[in-house]
Amino acid sequence: MPQPWKPTKEQLLTAHTKTVPDLLRPNLDVLFVGINPGLYTAAVGHHFARPGNRFWPAMHQGGFTPTLISPFDSDRLLEWNLGITNMCPRPTAMAHQLSTNELRKGAKVLTRKVLRYKPRFVAIIGITSYRIAFDRKEAQVGLQSETIGESKIWVLPNPSGLNAHYQVSDLAKLFAQLKKAASRPS
Repeated sequence: MPQPWKPTKEQLLTAHTKTVPDLLRPNLDVLFVGINPGLYTAAVGHHFARPGNRFWPAMHQGGFTPTLISPFDSDRLLEWNLGITNMCPRPTAMAHQLSTNELRKGAKVLTRKVLRYKPRFVAIIGITSYRIAFDRKEAQVGLQSETIGESKIWVLPNPSGLNAHYQVSDLAKLFAQLKKAASRPS
């Protein structure tokens, strides 16, 4: 397993030129979709890597992983038939720095990816970005009425430490609802 490391100031300054690889294969139970990589995440090359991001604790407390894993161990998600990608590949310091056009283009790329890989659930992480990208102004957290092909769409709040509306325990409850739905036979 890769050793966790902290990027240098120089690595953070060049992170906007990097991408974070998808963790993906056909027929996943859940494909988690981040908005885009933050600069810290891009610098280290692992999803949701910035200290203070609540994705990994919420995943564990929500029942998706038997133990709390590090972003550096994210490849283990495939053991549990889970994957991760991003709606937009461009790293930014904050998600609101993405344009509406970038989010809508990202939704089209994501749609093609989902139709190709056919996960049972697509968990889009970030309600505001989902509303913009898919032009669903009234969307709420949880299961959506729309699908992508046969894949059900579930929207979760952004787990960034900047999102003060949700603490880890709140996120974990929402992740647990998705876990329960994903655990049911198709």
